[in-house]
Amino acid sequence: MTIGVALPSGDTADAVNIVDELVTQTRQAADAGLTSVWFSQQMEHDAITVAALAGRAVPGVTVGTSVVPIYPRHPLLITGLAQTAQAATGGRFVLGLGTGAKNWLEPAYGIEYPSPIKHLREYLTILRQVLDGGEVDFHGETVRAHAKGFAASLSVAGSSDVPVIVAAMGRQALRVTGELADGTIPFLAGPKALSGLIVPEITKAAAGRPAPRIIAMAPVVVTDDPEAVRAAVDRQYAFFRDIPSYRAVFDAQGVDSAGELVIAGDEETVAAEIQRYFDAGATEVVAAQSGIRNSEERLRTWQVLGDLVKR
Repeated sequence: MTIGVALPSGDTADAVNIVDELVTQTRQAADAGLTSVWFSQQMEHDAITVAALAGRAVPGVTVGTSVVPIYPRHPLLITGLAQTAQAATGGRFVLGLGTGAKNWLEPAYGIEYPSPIKHLREYLTILRQVLDGGEVDFHGETVRAHAKGFAASLSVAGSSDVPVIVAAMGRQALRVTGELADGTIPFLAGPKALSGLIVPEITKAAAGRPAPRIIAMAPVVVTDDPEAVRAAVDRQYAFFRDIPSYRAVFDAQGVDSAGELVIAGDEETVAAEIQRYFDAGATEVVAAQSGIRNSEERLRTWQVLGDLVKR
């Protein structure tokens, strides 16, 4: 099994230095036997930078972003950062992107939020051209990039083959992702949503290309009180009920809220639930840290997940 974890976790709030703490937790995850560590974009720290630092400090583990919103960052800026992270980690970086949510991002940045699917297609088109080593002269409706005549300066030595994945869950986003990216990293898409919606849609769209990576991310906690964990996740992610892409995967799974998608319980329960995701078509599973209450619970969870990898 290929299993990773998403950071930050719930026990980083008191960290004196958040970057030092995230690097420490990356080392702990690798020591537990986990294969990858994924960093969410926050207002207070940059996910690509942290992934580069953590991956350089901890040999062997794959690092990625889950995810960086493409709005309002220009694709040429992101390709430069991604290639730098790839070079810094010796080829162990994965660029995870998402469209973001208009109701959060537009007020924060004060810039009009573009049509998300059109913007995703145009954005990935530019990314592919740059990462594949080509020149860029693209004039789209939502984004433009002109870097023709100096393509060599767009490539960072040691940064080839940066994988690009998208947090795609809706049908339109999955089609664009299948055509232009290397896979998807859906959050809170249960096994039924994977097998009935996500896997068939992206696989069809990727016809003629390498099989897409399906990186399923869900809250995972080995705990003696699973109901408390589910209640905490429900409170934390109550707003997802009103976001169409999340509503779609909730409906596909037959659930009403995020708490119903938490993988929580003893070691045997967690192992069995994770297997269901692989059976549904996931190529990898990433354990989000939502609902974890302390470092003891986190490390217990990571040890169980690492043992599954070693099997």
